[in-house]
Amino acid sequence: MEEVRLMKGNEAIAEAAIRCGCDGYFGYPITPQSEIMETMMAIAPWNTTGMVVLQAESELASINMVFGAAGCGKRAMTSSSSPGVSLMQEGISDLACAELPCVLVNVMRGGPGIGTIQASQADYYQSVKGGGHGDYKMIVLAPASVQEMADHTVLAFDLAFQYRIPTMILTDGIIGQMMEKAILPPFRPRLTNDEIREKYPWATLGKTADRAPNYILTLELYSEDMEIINLRLQANYKRIQEAEVRYEEFSCEDADYLIIAFGTSARISQKVVELAREEGIKVGLLRPITLFPFPTNEIKAYASQVKAMLTVELNAGQMVDDVRLAVNGQVPVEHYGRLGGIIPTPDEVLEAMKRLIVNK
Repeated sequence: MEEVRLMKGNEAIAEAAIRCGCDGYFGYPITPQSEIMETMMAIAPWNTTGMVVLQAESELASINMVFGAAGCGKRAMTSSSSPGVSLMQEGISDLACAELPCVLVNVMRGGPGIGTIQASQADYYQSVKGGGHGDYKMIVLAPASVQEMADHTVLAFDLAFQYRIPTMILTDGIIGQMMEKAILPPFRPRLTNDEIREKYPWATLGKTADRAPNYILTLELYSEDMEIINLRLQANYKRIQEAEVRYEEFSCEDADYLIIAFGTSARISQKVVELAREEGIKVGLLRPITLFPFPTNEIKAYASQVKAMLTVELNAGQMVDDVRLAVNGQVPVEHYGRLGGIIPTPDEVLEAMKRLIVNK
């Protein structure tokens, strides 16, 4: 049964994970995402659904616990914030190589280094370009509301298992800490080990008599074998790019100028569109929901319609590179952002837009 609740974004992730049949959460506290684990501990799902919730001794331990659980076909997840996710990069690369489905949550904060506990979007590169070593990708979802924090948790697990790929929810401290009404998903039963063996024949839950042993490997001594693994991964990423692009458009039909923003920046930019149109400036907003796969073709299609594009990001300019690649020089693309956890107002973004693309 669905349930409506006033809650924080972090709490919505925790509640949705429990309800969608998560088998195990392994994490370590760090601001501004600690409420995810704290909410799970308070609910104590081990008494109801049987889900394991464990505070590991570090981020390195937690990501490797996820690896072990995912290898058994279990629905496993972790969460952290920017410097903690940096510590997980080798484990994430291992998960990608082993084709193990799992859900990772990054509630971004300002950096570089330990940085600040305030919100940022400076982990875009790390998330969509493969922050660890090797040629790998993750599916990356970018929620822009508390409702989407819940919805994307369910979606992340579904996509992770459909494509056998680590899937990240990339959000920030504002959406993690803000309170809004959310409709929580109905409960899904956790799969039994027999059901996992039948549904996911690759799972390492013990050898059955009718097949060879399953094993998990992220090391190949022969280059030819490693290339085969990489080619299989790249083919999977291509399938994802063809089938799983998600985005949202606001007032784009007659737009002369296009803002492209995700997450918190998209919420701010929606108000910018309203303010600009009150002044007679026809502005539209395209919000990528999947950062990988990125809505490249959808953005490219607007290059013949608009005079210029502006990315609004809480960073020094990262997604702007992918937008520029999409339009391939057909229209100017500029970036506006604040750094260190400072959040721009809609009026500030509007003035920057006028300066950078409208009156230039």
